[in-house]
Amino acid sequence: MKKIIASVFSVFLASTPLSAMAQEGHAGSWQLNLQPSASPILKEISDFHTMLLWIITVITLLVTSLLLYAVVKFRRKKNKKPATFAHNTLIEVIWTIVPVVILIVIAIPSFKILYLEDRVLEPEMTLKVTGYQWYWGYEYSDYDGLEFLSYMIPENEIDADKGQFRLLSTDNPVVVPVDTNIQLLVTAADVLHSFAIPSAGVKKDAVPGRLNETWMRIEKPGVYFGQCSEICGTGHAYMPIEIHAVPKAEFNAWAKAHGGTLKPKAEDKEEEI
Repeated sequence: MKKIIASVFSVFLASTPLSAMAQEGHAGSWQLNLQPSASPILKEISDFHTMLLWIITVITLLVTSLLLYAVVKFRRKKNKKPATFAHNTLIEVIWTIVPVVILIVIAIPSFKILYLEDRVLEPEMTLKVTGYQWYWGYEYSDYDGLEFLSYMIPENEIDADKGQFRLLSTDNPVVVPVDTNIQLLVTAADVLHSFAIPSAGVKKDAVPGRLNETWMRIEKPGVYFGQCSEICGTGHAYMPIEIHAVPKAEFNAWAKAHGGTLKPKAEDKEEEI
């Protein structure tokens, strides 16, 4: 049975235009499924999503089958004399216990993912993100002098030859090193925003006067896009996020070229004292 399903699925994928498949780092036209995973967080989310898809498919088929069975077997023409029973103890026990078991099966991995998404215990780098109406501000907390604002590139200035995308590309993309645990501190300066990068499995609300914490670890070099996911006003659709993940040596060179000076770590200060 599994081989038959796999064969049918392969034929379906082969007949599906590439534009309908998930793209690397951004959504594609008529996209199917989630974006390819660029982080361990999204991999866990994708696996959980697949598990839930199987569960709801089985439940839907079962409920539909029972409904059709009841419609056919207990239709009025066949049962001119109504039944007199009102309950069935075994059935009621089953439909009480089975949903509880299903919820437990769903809850255990979901709690695991929530814990994974919450925070990283030993971050190698900290990036503070501030949402404005309607653009983003970034501050590399481990560096002196490395902070900037990021605006969407206007539609009439988009250069497709440079790999830029309408409503997604920015004038100052965020550059981060790959294979690095990056702590994200997210806040807002005016109204509610939401910092979201689907391919990295990141989505965190930006609340004025509050720092919300999450993290990401991008495992593959590339360009990854996101957008504000909170309806924050008339410019909501025009504050994208563009992240360039590069090797660590390239990131260090970029930080130095942009005037960033690495701050001494707390351990180094203690040694000097």
